[in-house]
Amino acid sequence: MYDMIKFLKKNLNLLSHRVFLVPLIMFIQIIIIFFMIFEFYNYFLIFYAACAILSLFLVLHIVNSNANPGYKIAWIIPIMAFPIFGLIIYFLFGGNQLSKRQKEKLKNIYYKQLKYKDSHNLVMGELRYENQSAYNQAKYIQDYSLTNICKHTKTTYLSNGQNYFNKLIEALKNAKKYIFLEYFIIAEGKMWNTILDIIKQKISEGVEVRIIYDDFGCIVTLPSHYDKTLESEGIKTAVFNRFVPNLKSKFNNRDHRKIAIIDGQIAFTGGINLADEYIGEKVRFGHWKDNGIMLEGEAVWNFTVMFLSMWDYIKEENEDYEKYHSSYSLETSSDGYVIPYSDNPWDNEAIGETIYLNLISKANRYLYITTPYLVLDNEMITALSMAAKRGVDVHIITPGIPDKKIVNEVTKAYYEVLIRNGVKIHEYSKGFIHAKTFIVDDEYATIGTVNLDYRSLYLHFECGVWLYDCSSIYNIKKDFTQTLKESREIKLKNLGKLTWFNSLKRQILKAFAPLM
Repeated sequence: MYDMIKFLKKNLNLLSHRVFLVPLIMFIQIIIIFFMIFEFYNYFLIFYAACAILSLFLVLHIVNSNANPGYKIAWIIPIMAFPIFGLIIYFLFGGNQLSKRQKEKLKNIYYKQLKYKDSHNLVMGELRYENQSAYNQAKYIQDYSLTNICKHTKTTYLSNGQNYFNKLIEALKNAKKYIFLEYFIIAEGKMWNTILDIIKQKISEGVEVRIIYDDFGCIVTLPSHYDKTLESEGIKTAVFNRFVPNLKSKFNNRDHRKIAIIDGQIAFTGGINLADEYIGEKVRFGHWKDNGIMLEGEAVWNFTVMFLSMWDYIKEENEDYEKYHSSYSLETSSDGYVIPYSDNPWDNEAIGETIYLNLISKANRYLYITTPYLVLDNEMITALSMAAKRGVDVHIITPGIPDKKIVNEVTKAYYEVLIRNGVKIHEYSKGFIHAKTFIVDDEYATIGTVNLDYRSLYLHFECGVWLYDCSSIYNIKKDFTQTLKESREIKLKNLGKLTWFNSLKRQILKAFAPLM
């Protein structure tokens, strides 16, 4: 009897969790909308004709928009096939509609970031003299991400979650002024609890601590209203895009960034969230391969501005960024050029994708890529294929054990066209690879949070670090080479012949991949 009560109580708690309640409320809203439509049944022909005409105008609007062609097609198909339902779903979830108030907030933040961009950066002049091609890439990142290229910055490559965790813990323990953390996922467990204990101690020492987390990313890993718990501990907390039962497209936009800043002197980014699977304490999908990078020096200021800009947007504050601007020693190790960058889904500029395309186009000898997802648009397929066809040694490592089976099906759907064009595809035999890395010709590299899929490239807030002529690029390449040895190459003969059903399934998934 006791076991039965315990079982019922456990399941009742699960059913009352917002991960069930919010989708349920949203589903009820959709049912109500459809019920209202069916109430027009007596006027069906007139109603259907009106929807068909409206659908035609909507399709013309989508075709002439600045959206990615794949994204357009993914919406045009359901709108034309099902004029009534397709129309409703698009108005609910299509596009990135912002209110006038949101646009004003973004405008204010844009001008604030612009204020801290150095338009007369002397380092850019040095780079232009040294390498015009690298200068062109850097100029794009500076102008559109509103960040500054830096030299007096030491970069340390962190080849796995445990290394990242150890370095982060060391930096947190040495914090004197402030700690800023911004993560897509925070999960209760060894990693987060260790960090939280250090943070509490630092608060007692007078250190300012701020945390930003994405509500959807933490929906099953943190209790509801966890921000209130953190605030009660003296930790300033902001929650990005709360997961509420509203049918609106803004629900698609998430803060996928992973940033840690300590005293304006040290910054971390990469694919690693604050959850136990990232440090090997929890086994999910075999061995979890990830990476990150630690910056020390003047480039950290770029991440500080990124963080405070997001804070201002969420909390609707007008922070004085200068309070957090640290002085940097010009003796800081400077063996290359570094630019941290961010990507914003609301500015109609796909910075993450453009950086990737620029790197692909600059490759002459080799191009090495690691990515958990390979959901590509036509531009990316063409760029990768042309690189391989002109003799570049292109290798891409994807997971051997996927975390999302449907997305992995889409990933596999791109294998054949890439392999036929000379791109070498490998699957990480030991498990799941979550690292997002590009390495080019021992000269360039980028590490960050940007996946090769539509969500990262067009719908999420992302960040990364572009590197040129840095010694850490050698370590990134070395790690890739080792990971390659732990992966199996996919040959055309390995793909096998798909059944008609699986072939149709992949074709459908590819068509709707931009909406996943």
